[in-house]
Amino acid sequence: MTASSGTSDATATATAAPREAPRAAAPIGVLVVDDDFMVARVHRAFVERVEPFRVVGVAGTGEQALAAVAELRPDLVLLDLYLPDVFGLDVIPRLRAAGHDCDVMVISAAREADAVRGAVRHGVVDYLLKPFEFEDLRIRLERYAVQRGRLLGTVVRSQADVDRVLAGAAAQAAPAPALPKGMSVETAGLVERVLREAEGTLSASECAALTGFSRVSARRYLEHFHTVGSAEVSLRYGAAGRPERRYRFRGAVTGPALRPAGRP
Repeated sequence: MTASSGTSDATATATAAPREAPRAAAPIGVLVVDDDFMVARVHRAFVERVEPFRVVGVAGTGEQALAAVAELRPDLVLLDLYLPDVFGLDVIPRLRAAGHDCDVMVISAAREADAVRGAVRHGVVDYLLKPFEFEDLRIRLERYAVQRGRLLGTVVRSQADVDRVLAGAAAQAAPAPALPKGMSVETAGLVERVLREAEGTLSASECAALTGFSRVSARRYLEHFHTVGSAEVSLRYGAAGRPERRYRFRGAVTGPALRPAGRP
């Protein structure tokens, strides 16, 4: 009886043990580099509002940035280009020469084409022009976090794995175009899905029948997809009257990435 009771107690204890909580995303350490301490303070506050990013330090010069990277080992450096001692892009090859593999996102007022081309050649993950709003930085940080997670979790067994990673990077490179005022993300997503799944071309009337929207509404969304390059238009001529406009999906990425006007 005693042994049986002990077994029952052990079983009950094991059953009552709480499940392990899901792991939170690993923090992404960020170094903010800007010679204006007030601007750096704003950037730091912006970054701290986006999970799972954490600011590990702030630097005001190129030399301070190099020393901070060596000491703090951040995952990402937010790099201004107009620094008092060196041009910001010149910091990047010095980081690589010292063996640091942190990613770099340029945040600068530098609008010169040479600066942008130089940043691309140095492999920056993004380039954000000052001044900007919190949402402008948020969307880029979240996009970076997704791509970083994809790269860290990739196991390359074939060329297809490489292509998938590179295609993901290309898709993350530019945000989806904003929807015109008065359009909704939900309706646009439904119209897009119908357009994607159509065999051949689709007219506004056919789209309206498939979605339950009015012909006028369906055509408005179809014309938007044509304007942003997601759909192509052809004309079908009948016996009389105006030619019918027909739409074919071109394969551009929209869907859940569609955003309403005013959102970066």
